[in-house]
Amino acid sequence: MHRLPNRPLALDCLRTFEAAARRLSFSAAAEELHLTQPAISRQIKGLEEALGAQLFHRGTRRIELTLAGQTLQRTVQPALARLDSCVRQIRLSHSRAMVSVTTFPSFASLWLMPRLPDFERAHPDADLRIAASDRLVETEDVELDVALRHCSADKVPAGAVRLFGEVLTPVVSAGLADAIDRGHAPRLAQPADLTEHTLLEMDDGHSPSTLLSWPRWLAGCGLAHLTPRRWISVNYTHQQVQAALAGQGVALARLAMVHDALARGDLVEPFGAGGRRWAEPCYWLVPLVPPGGRTGAAAQRPEVRAFSDWVLAQAALTRAAIGDVADPETDAHAD
Repeated sequence: MHRLPNRPLALDCLRTFEAAARRLSFSAAAEELHLTQPAISRQIKGLEEALGAQLFHRGTRRIELTLAGQTLQRTVQPALARLDSCVRQIRLSHSRAMVSVTTFPSFASLWLMPRLPDFERAHPDADLRIAASDRLVETEDVELDVALRHCSADKVPAGAVRLFGEVLTPVVSAGLADAIDRGHAPRLAQPADLTEHTLLEMDDGHSPSTLLSWPRWLAGCGLAHLTPRRWISVNYTHQQVQAALAGQGVALARLAMVHDALARGDLVEPFGAGGRRWAEPCYWLVPLVPPGGRTGAAAQRPEVRAFSDWVLAQAALTRAAIGDVADPETDAHAD
């Protein structure tokens, strides 16, 4: 193969190589890039000639990366991802104002989304993109502006501001509470009565969930060995709340997520405020700054600052509703 050491490589060829290397198939790469398979083969061959090295072992039914191909893939894949991310960020910055927020699904469903109409009325020219995922994203992701997280203080990133704490409380639907009052369902006057009820448990496999579990709450009541009529386990907090609203059992709810439903009368605390227990994790607002950016208000676009201020104002209302007297102004997490 002949190579030209000073000749830059065409970006199209590198995109073709990245797709073929990732899929280990010229056909799959052709489908992904909306090209023909012969076009993919020609581009790969041209790239190999430009490099003076074979990138793929070509078999009858499959292809494999050579050592040179593996070396190139390790550089090309993240470089293209960064380039695409940068392009998207530039496009966003020259279009309508947009705030990109990452949070976990239950917080988005139960706390953030019901409040968004208030923000939209105050800021009609700002678009929002909500990325709800259980995966903790990197704080250097240039496509994201704000993270709303749930964790203990020792795990929160620098610069985070505490929104409110975690209070757990048993809740049932208004319908089930009425059935209990009428004697159509087993009594539920004290925690020991839970032995006659179905307990709705959130079990997502993450260690923080053990701090928010029924066994821990029951142990705090001196009922570590209590066995309910049955268990129903779900993966997400919002599923647990939905099951409670449907009258399927007693949920150990996060008060900050359900206090609106309690105020409306959709949910009822059978043990009142006496059933509430504080837990270690808290909710946090984390400003996300692109690599090389400066932290603080000066680094944020006006719409991001407006959204962050709005979240903090809404969090103050939640703190008042759940009896959280902590001061977030003195509870920012620094290096």
